[in-house]
Amino acid sequence: MSFWQRIKPDFWEHHDVAAGLHSHLFNLRRIWLLSIVLIASAAIIPVFFLTVIDYRVTRNAIESENINRTIRLVSNTRRTVSFFITERQYALQFLARDNSLEKIGNQERLDTILENLKDSFGRFTDLEAIDTRGNQIAYSGPYNLEATNYRDQNWFKEVLVHGDYISDIFMGSRMNPHMVIAVTHPENNGNGYILRATVEASQFHEELLQIESGSEEELLITNHEGILQTPSKRFGSIFGEIALEIPKYSESTRVLEATGPDGEALFLGYAYLENTPFILMAARDKSSLMQSWYQARDQIVTYLIGSIAVILIVVLVVATYLVSKIHTADQNRVAALHKVEYINKMASIGRLSAGVAHEINNPLAIINEKTGLMKDLLLQMEESPIRNRIETLADAILQSVNRCSRITRRLLNFARHSEAAFNLIDIGEVIDNVTGFLNKEAEYRDIQIDIDIAPDIPLIKSDRGKLEQIFLNLMNNAFAALEDGGYLNIKARKLSGERLRVLVIDDGCGIPPEDLPRVFEPFFSTRTQQGGTGLGLSITRNLVEEIGGTIDVESQPGEGTRFSITLPFNPDIAKNETDTSAPG
Repeated sequence: MSFWQRIKPDFWEHHDVAAGLHSHLFNLRRIWLLSIVLIASAAIIPVFFLTVIDYRVTRNAIESENINRTIRLVSNTRRTVSFFITERQYALQFLARDNSLEKIGNQERLDTILENLKDSFGRFTDLEAIDTRGNQIAYSGPYNLEATNYRDQNWFKEVLVHGDYISDIFMGSRMNPHMVIAVTHPENNGNGYILRATVEASQFHEELLQIESGSEEELLITNHEGILQTPSKRFGSIFGEIALEIPKYSESTRVLEATGPDGEALFLGYAYLENTPFILMAARDKSSLMQSWYQARDQIVTYLIGSIAVILIVVLVVATYLVSKIHTADQNRVAALHKVEYINKMASIGRLSAGVAHEINNPLAIINEKTGLMKDLLLQMEESPIRNRIETLADAILQSVNRCSRITRRLLNFARHSEAAFNLIDIGEVIDNVTGFLNKEAEYRDIQIDIDIAPDIPLIKSDRGKLEQIFLNLMNNAFAALEDGGYLNIKARKLSGERLRVLVIDDGCGIPPEDLPRVFEPFFSTRTQQGGTGLGLSITRNLVEEIGGTIDVESQPGEGTRFSITLPFNPDIAKNETDTSAPG
């Protein structure tokens, strides 16, 4: 037997043939499916929506936390880098204000100022003073830049207009990444000058490396054209073009999602450094930052799947249980109605049989009386062949009358026992009485009926009417399974424990193994196309149980079927023994 056959509920194959136009109301499989869908939907939909809401809230919360952390990182770094640049710019402005053109033009003093700048701020490469016509007045540093004129360079023009200038990082003639900071000496008497200093770019990078806190994030600086001003592990070396779209200008720190050069998802925080050509960026790996969210997501999804599985299992079990109960109640109700109908039919048959028997007995009595009178008259006649012939015919008439009398007595006995009544009866007499109704059909179909009643079986206390119905149902069932020329054997044997067993054995078509466990179910029949209702064996089992017995069946397809009925000699004693032996 397959797994599905073992777990399939009883109502799965149920089909109410009497439902008519309203068959959909009795489609238990459809009711079961609708129950599961409706109950499961009512339970799963709220869980699903709550899970989706929690999913989104949790994700948004973690994303917001990472975005806020990125904003704080960029903002803090922005202040640090801005202070780094402004500090050096203010130092140059102080020196320009504190030194006149004559003082700043003194080479020894300019060298001293450069040394002091290196000691105080570090990484100042050189320092030079330039007059308002672009001519170099003095230079202090490691490069040979004396007598240089800057009149045509853009930075020179810009510093004259704005009073100060900060360049992006470039190589220049020094062949070393650096930036330029230039300020003007505030004099209007023609003695003004420009103080110009170069700062090594490596100090920029060191400042950023000190701030970086983990491998999942990287700080870098680009100019407004997207050229890297610091080397980057993710985006390439200094002066390379960054593989990102330059974000739009914003006065405040912003965060957006971007895609890295290797296709990785990034949280990209950025801030424009005021009065500089620099854009500070913080690239943070989204997958690493969202790791806690991925764990929470897995837990949420696991919770959802687990909840749905539990709900479906519970709903499946409950719906199956409830529909099975409906099926059982409906079967019991219909079986009870059919049983009442069957009892009424048997009572009607009994009343009809009694009426027929009484109606037949009256003319039989007249025939018997007249025949007896004929024989008496014949005794007064002399012996002759005609007299002997008439006596033979009279005896034949009396035999037929006696045979009809026996049949009418059977009908009367059958009619009297339509209601329950426990009396002492002879089981062999009951079987003979029932087979008498089937003898003509057996002769017509050439079916051999063999009755084997053990002589040691005593009278038993039981209900004659129910026993007659039981044996009549079993024999009718056997006749339906037998081919013409078949064999029916009825045996009765005494058992230990004040019980007897009656076997009804036929060599008919048999019952398939898959149908054998269901033969006693109401409305189950293997002969629905031949007029079977599926109630005969169900009613037979109920009748057997009502008189305190049990019934079993064994069958092999093509070999025949054996019904075994076990009956107590006295149902009341058997019941008391069962109650006494039952555990308290």
